[in-house]
Amino acid sequence: MRDTPRELQAEQPGLYRQVIVLALFKLLLNTGRRFVYPFAPAFSRSLFVPLTAITSIIAASQFTSILGLFCGPLADRLGYRTMMRYGLGFLCLGMLICGLFTTYWVVFAGLLAASLGKTLFDPAVQAFIGKNIPFQRRGRVIGIVEMSWAGSTLVGIPLLGLVIAKSGLGVSFFLLSFLSFLGWFSIRRLLPPDEKTSTDRKGVAGLFSSLKQLVKNRPAAGMLSFGFWISIANDSLFVVYGAWFEQAFHVSLITLGFSTVIIGAAELCGESLTALFSDRLGLKRAIIVGLILAIGSYLLLPFLGHTLPLAMTGMFLVFLSFEISMVTSFSLSTELMPEARATMMAGFYATSGIGRMIGVLVGAVLWKAGGITAVAWTAAGLTGIGLFSLLWGLHGWRHKPPLIKPGL
Repeated sequence: MRDTPRELQAEQPGLYRQVIVLALFKLLLNTGRRFVYPFAPAFSRSLFVPLTAITSIIAASQFTSILGLFCGPLADRLGYRTMMRYGLGFLCLGMLICGLFTTYWVVFAGLLAASLGKTLFDPAVQAFIGKNIPFQRRGRVIGIVEMSWAGSTLVGIPLLGLVIAKSGLGVSFFLLSFLSFLGWFSIRRLLPPDEKTSTDRKGVAGLFSSLKQLVKNRPAAGMLSFGFWISIANDSLFVVYGAWFEQAFHVSLITLGFSTVIIGAAELCGESLTALFSDRLGLKRAIIVGLILAIGSYLLLPFLGHTLPLAMTGMFLVFLSFEISMVTSFSLSTELMPEARATMMAGFYATSGIGRMIGVLVGAVLWKAGGITAVAWTAAGLTGIGLFSLLWGLHGWRHKPPLIKPGL
């Protein structure tokens, strides 16, 4: 079969260069969102507040994902490049505020602004890929872009750990602000101008109409529920693993920072496996396999937590399986509502963000109540609910190739 014009476009080096650049920008935004997690104890000491105050910042930052429900439809109307620039701009502003005034409530506000930047940026990137990459290759390309998530733990967080240990929180904030400003400035030159469409004039009524489809469309609703439950599960563990390692193994701040390398390696492996095999295995089947592996990994984690190497092995298995499920779900989600890709992805990020927010709060409570066993086994049960949500939503769904070749 001959390639369609879009398939030929996907092979052009220019498009892939843009994808790599977007992955680097996502690396920056992901680092800005995630570095609070492992360094929550350090934030607590630096800002002279209890650890629960820092977990409240993390939870509130995840809450900004709700705004994505409105930003997604706006991205479908205003353009993907425009929303990406807004995202980098908010990251720059938020980190600058944190660096200038390192007091609790100012840092709280600055991190919320930075998190809003990620909320604006991510759906626009996924929609850009969905628009330009054919469905048969989408798992590979999105897997490559989502390596930026692993990069934040493999590169971004360890480097920031060194900066924080040597120079303090303020310098790390200024560094992230400067890098995001460079991204904001350069993205206009690196990406083509946004195309104007007839949806630009639909206004508020059209925006809410797009949001209604997230509930009326069964595959979309099932995918949103799936993202919600598995995000509660994963973040309930992620928010307490730093405290677990400090308490059980007495690791130093720098060691704790570099312990994220094992999580980053797991995520990188998951994203690489997604890029290599998800299209061949089938996106739906790949998600199910990842979820089953995740449930087993959560259940095993307390039994592997007697020594630091075993604990790290358990964390590796958890994040490997979770990442396979999550990244593959991005690829599939971009095709559930082809006429409103950014809206669908924003909805997915929003419900997942709500789940992460709840997970942060639940994780802290479970940790106090029953330690790592309570956290891990509850995560296994919640992931099981996510699996059933996915099966319900995608029952009978099949990808329908466009009747008219894209680009003609």
